[in-house]
Amino acid sequence: MGRREDMRNLETIPVGALGIIPLKGCQSLGDKVNQYLVDWRTERESTHKDSLAFSGYQRDSYILQTKVPRFGSGEAKGEILESVRGHDLYFLVDVCNYSLTYSLSGYENHMSPDDHYQDLKRLIAAVGGKARRITVIMPFLYESRQHKRSSRESLDCAIALQELVRMGVDNIITFDAHDPRVQNAIPLHGFETVQPAYQFIKGLLANVKDLQIDSDHMMIISPDEGGMARAIYTANVLGLDMGMFYKRRDYTRIVNGRNPIVAHEFLGTSVEGKDMIIIDDMISSGESMLEVAYELKKRKARRIFAFATFGLFTNGLEKFDKAYEDGYIDKVLTTNLVYQTPELLERPYYIGCDLSKYIAYIIDTLNHDTSISDLLNPSDRIQNLVNRYKSGDM
Repeated sequence: MGRREDMRNLETIPVGALGIIPLKGCQSLGDKVNQYLVDWRTERESTHKDSLAFSGYQRDSYILQTKVPRFGSGEAKGEILESVRGHDLYFLVDVCNYSLTYSLSGYENHMSPDDHYQDLKRLIAAVGGKARRITVIMPFLYESRQHKRSSRESLDCAIALQELVRMGVDNIITFDAHDPRVQNAIPLHGFETVQPAYQFIKGLLANVKDLQIDSDHMMIISPDEGGMARAIYTANVLGLDMGMFYKRRDYTRIVNGRNPIVAHEFLGTSVEGKDMIIIDDMISSGESMLEVAYELKKRKARRIFAFATFGLFTNGLEKFDKAYEDGYIDKVLTTNLVYQTPELLERPYYIGCDLSKYIAYIIDTLNHDTSISDLLNPSDRIQNLVNRYKSGDM
């Protein structure tokens, strides 16, 4: 067992029997999380073997069997195929997994975020109020890009959070929320937005061997003003300088639902000869990430590493392939919190960061009703990682 595992005090009685319900689009992540929990609890079981409060603590699997069958019309229902009475339930859902399909009047329909969200509600409804507690782990927060109102328009993310809470959800755990202020919609309930900074830095240090981690050789870049806090945190933890771009937009026109970007303006010290880490919450089409990379190269930056929690790549990978071939980008790091295409996993510039162990830690700790605040602040772990890297231990 790892050092972190030994440090946590999990002697407290669990809230309830642990149950994990990964929705279909989150199956592979759910399986990995489950395996960690099975391994840890098998080793830990001996301490609590005879205690009634810990009955069912060690099992071969914590995943509960469910299904969401559909009718020919595309309508559906959620079914949980085993008892959940008194359970501490954790739902895992990836609303971005468009690879799943269902039949709609004979047509093949790809699942949209709306479909995944609806399936989540169906399975929560199937619990029927019998669980001890319900936590939803939704790495990409549904509709989180529609987080504020600027004219007469819907506030989809706030409505979704309130809807889940009304259905009996106690806690919502998400990763790198587009705007964490959406939690104001449910001020009396648990809402955690987790940063995968440690996993990104670990992924980079494990795959790139000649980095000089100091302010003379490296810099953190925020591609826009919205991502400043993320970049400032990483820069401070690594002891680096930070720069940012802001988007100059043409407010007289609307193209594809938004004001088009005229130029990316840079604020910060010289980037010449330094390695750059561009850090953002998501790569959607990837245009702004690549635009920032081109701008940095114009300013004579050395290597460019792109970090994004969610690699959606909605317009495919061709632009990234070209940017890599032309030397504009060296590595792209995203997580397995959303669906990764087989093509992405094969790319020479791609580094996948696995968050399953981290999620397993969070579930294990919460099931014992113990604080996860040390898990949410990884600065000590990042410092240890950097020191090991600098001394050649990695």
